[in-house]
Amino acid sequence: MTGPTGGAPPALDRELHHPTRLALAAYLSACGEAEFAVLRDYCQVSDSTLSKTLSALEKTGYVGIRKGHLGKRPRTWAALTLTGRRALARHLAALEEIAATARRAAGAGTGTEETPGG
Repeated sequence: MTGPTGGAPPALDRELHHPTRLALAAYLSACGEAEFAVLRDYCQVSDSTLSKTLSALEKTGYVGIRKGHLGKRPRTWAALTLTGRRALARHLAALEEIAATARRAAGAGTGTEETPGG
């Protein structure tokens, strides 16, 4: 499959394509690290789902996991790695390219072309 300009289609990251993984990476990109329960609540998923998601992203090197204790209670924190930040930036750029191509195609079909943001 090629893009509308004849080149390759934008390269979406398979590891970040799933909505929960993308939401998690986006959230972590805005902070140094976040505690497991905060991430679970933000993504609105079960403990099991978040655990599997974090494990998958850790396996790719996109997320680092730190375990420790807060008082006597065990805690898990996650942080987006530099590799994860770069992958997220590439993925978001690909999504933006897809959206821009769709806007151009829609504009070509109606005889008007919209500019980004308006």
